[in-house]
Amino acid sequence: MLSNPLIATTLIFALIALGEWLSIVTRARIPMLLTAMVGFLVLSWTGIFPDNILEVSQFAALGAILIAPAIVHMGTLIPFSLLKSQYKAVLIALGGMVISAILILSIVPILFDYPTAVAGVGPVSGGIIALIITSEKLIEIGQASLVVIPALIVAFQGVVGMPLALNIMRKYAVKLQAKMDNGTFVAMADEAAATKEVQATAEEKSESPLKSSMTLKLFYVLVGAAIGTVLGELTGINYTLWCLAIGIAGLKLGLLEERSLEKANSFTITMIGIIFVVIGTMADVTPMQVVENLPSIILILVLGTLGLAFGGYIMSKLLKWDPLKGMPVALTALFGFPGDYILCEEASRSVARNKQEEKVIFDELLAPMLIGGFTTVTVASVVIAGLLVNTL
Repeated sequence: MLSNPLIATTLIFALIALGEWLSIVTRARIPMLLTAMVGFLVLSWTGIFPDNILEVSQFAALGAILIAPAIVHMGTLIPFSLLKSQYKAVLIALGGMVISAILILSIVPILFDYPTAVAGVGPVSGGIIALIITSEKLIEIGQASLVVIPALIVAFQGVVGMPLALNIMRKYAVKLQAKMDNGTFVAMADEAAATKEVQATAEEKSESPLKSSMTLKLFYVLVGAAIGTVLGELTGINYTLWCLAIGIAGLKLGLLEERSLEKANSFTITMIGIIFVVIGTMADVTPMQVVENLPSIILILVLGTLGLAFGGYIMSKLLKWDPLKGMPVALTALFGFPGDYILCEEASRSVARNKQEEKVIFDELLAPMLIGGFTTVTVASVVIAGLLVNTL
């Protein structure tokens, strides 16, 4: 029965669906990827899943093809106008990532080794794509035993980052509340919302059949990904960096639409395919490897979290932001979207005394948190992972 590709795919997909359900009902306190990966390991180690279930499924092969298009899509997520309107959030997020990377690369090699440090830097900066880039390079250079490090960091970092960020955001919400009470509160100009409103209005305009075709929209992304892959092979620069640059340039020049894969109704299936690839990186991991690498995983998570928080604090001071506002922005590297949106909801709801106050607090928190998350998870982590793996 498990030799049937559809059945094998459905069983693995069931783990992802279970993880998604748990993430929703626990408000992202239990990350989807953690449930899927731990579930896969347990079922594989106990023999319930055969060793070749991913090969039988064949869905991971599709996911591997879709990594480059997903990175092109990431380059189309943030318009330059939005980045400019929230430049302080961008700088704070980047500052946190730089301090985090410096801490990990300085301390981890002393206690373990340099490949172990690099294995953790990209993923702790945010995102599944950074995990894929790092895992591919580790396998290529014969360090497959270290693949468990980035995989488990991505699985656990949200559990560490979200409670810390929420606690800081609640303290900032209380300060906003006090300012509202004494009449000193001034609402932040929400250029991000204005930008989105203009974009939404533009999208309502009728499109020609050529521009509205889902097939053509997907084709343009695939062309960009193919060009990025070829450039990667010709130049020796990681293909992910080329794909990211093509996505950013394509959006700026009007060759690609904002949120390209979403407009092509292809984003969900792309991410599911990539999650199959992520799960596949754990296929050969043994219980002993998890135990052996647990100290380095814990150290990287601790250093990474401290570095992000400290970097966010320093950059907030330099940019004259309240550190209670800036530190959660830097910590978005640990969870990204939709965790950042959910935390804004939870912080504003838990502090506000009425619906009007809740909306004001929510609006103040949302724009910088979203931009921080997009900056770290979609752009900076890919750059960091792509550059550092080439030093191995």
